[in-house]
Amino acid sequence: MLRRSQERLKQYMPGSFGGGRGLLLALLAIVGIWLATGFYRVQPGEQGVELLFGRYAKTTTPGLNWWFPTPIGEVLTPNVEQTNQITVGFRGGGEGPRGSGVRKVPQESLMLTGDQNIVDIEFIVQWRIKNAADYLFNMRDPEGTVKLAAESAIRETIGQTSLEDALTAKRQEVDDRTRELLQQILDRYQSGIIIVEVKQLKADPPPEVIDAFNDVQRARQDQERSVNEAQAYRNDIVPRAKGEAEKIIQDATAYREKVTRDADGEAQRFLSVYDAYLSGPDVTKRRLYLERMQEIMSKTQKVIIDSGENGGPGVVPYLPLPEVQKRAQEARR
Repeated sequence: MLRRSQERLKQYMPGSFGGGRGLLLALLAIVGIWLATGFYRVQPGEQGVELLFGRYAKTTTPGLNWWFPTPIGEVLTPNVEQTNQITVGFRGGGEGPRGSGVRKVPQESLMLTGDQNIVDIEFIVQWRIKNAADYLFNMRDPEGTVKLAAESAIRETIGQTSLEDALTAKRQEVDDRTRELLQQILDRYQSGIIIVEVKQLKADPPPEVIDAFNDVQRARQDQERSVNEAQAYRNDIVPRAKGEAEKIIQDATAYREKVTRDADGEAQRFLSVYDAYLSGPDVTKRRLYLERMQEIMSKTQKVIIDSGENGGPGVVPYLPLPEVQKRAQEARR
């Protein structure tokens, strides 16, 4: 068979390439072609993992590279930028509105909270490859490992959280803590996986008690609304009361200043009158008398008629001067 193969090869070669030299050249050509098959290209978003006799050798970056061809070497190029997703608690559907094709998995979704209640949680985990070599050789079933680790992480987180917090105020905190704990687990496994996001799609009490739970939630909402209304009333009435109190204090302060200054003015006036009296008692007495009489007579309806030059009345005694004065005042009003 070997001789027949050599004879056939000689038929296709020129005469000068016959014999052992021609066979050597043919072998060199075959080896060259075989070595040329060692060139490979790593696409953007991929990592090249080179194997030598099945053992990991090194990791290459995107671009044109060369490695020993088969059967000596092998190259794997997993996509490290593709986001993968697993679901826990249900099958089918995905993020967002889920149709009738979704099947629940109670064994995964029912969890025990920190206050000894049961909660039904469905969530997704999104992950990518961080290190291609660890991803390929440190885990036999990467997706199954991520799924089991995610279940363990969220059950531990929910076990430290009350039912009310898990369903309402701390849902985002539960997602963040679960993602951190899941990443720590996978890092200990040297899985070469990075967790992008853990997101709850549904968090409810079990179907058997959901009606009673909704009644409790509505009662709590009514309570919060009543508290908010009371706070709004308080925020309205207290500032107004404080404003009224401040106004009264300011009025009292102004009245105190007015009375004090009036008293100071009266005291100064008395002292000035007293000083004037000391300098001229008769003049001061007459001035005080006239001022007092003017103050008294200005508030009465009496009309004083002085006598004329010949001792007779200056006006007709019967003239109703008070009535005239009263009418004049009313006309001015």
